[in-house]
Amino acid sequence: MTEDTPPLRVAIIPVTPLQQNCTLIWCTATMKAAVVDPGGDLPRIHDAIAKSGVTVEKILLTHGHIDHAGMAKPLAEALGVPIAGPAEADRFWLARLDDDGRQWGLPGTPFEPDRWLVERDTVTVGNLSLDVYETPGHTIGHVIFHHPASRFALVGDTLFQGSIGRSDLPGGDHEQLVRSIVTKLWPLGSDTAFVPGHGAPSTFAHERASNPFVGDRVLAGG
Repeated sequence: MTEDTPPLRVAIIPVTPLQQNCTLIWCTATMKAAVVDPGGDLPRIHDAIAKSGVTVEKILLTHGHIDHAGMAKPLAEALGVPIAGPAEADRFWLARLDDDGRQWGLPGTPFEPDRWLVERDTVTVGNLSLDVYETPGHTIGHVIFHHPASRFALVGDTLFQGSIGRSDLPGGDHEQLVRSIVTKLWPLGSDTAFVPGHGAPSTFAHERASNPFVGDRVLAGG
């Protein structure tokens, strides 16, 4: 490893027919990794882990929807690792993953994580330390993960390139979602790059300049 090697690397693994961005993140110093939001397609996830040459030490969840959490328990059991997240307010969603799976035509296994997360918690991946922020609005117990040194965040379904998460499902709240973005995400810095739960990565600067829902001019009424 050279001085130019970044401390954190990311591989995006689109899973399920909903093309959810399951993300493999790892510490380049230790090659220890976490799988974030393993919603389905376990063979694809296992293949990405093998190709990256990493050792997964935990699973992280942003929220409890089926396309993000449906296969968390089977993957955790296969790898022998714990699950951290989301916040406990999403217990409702994790308890009904089998029912939601039948509704959406996706496999889902209900469970409780080994660790519920709360605001200002930290989670480690190898030598990396990621900050946890609660960002309700898409779901009540939604959280995001931020690595300050890399200016990088995993934001689940809170914010997308050119859009924001839906708020019409149980526990969703549009005004609360916008407030989470403005008060939790924007203060992390405009130069922060992020991987959303669906679609292409972006930066907070780009979204503040152009997002039709939470762009600065839109929120200012301009």
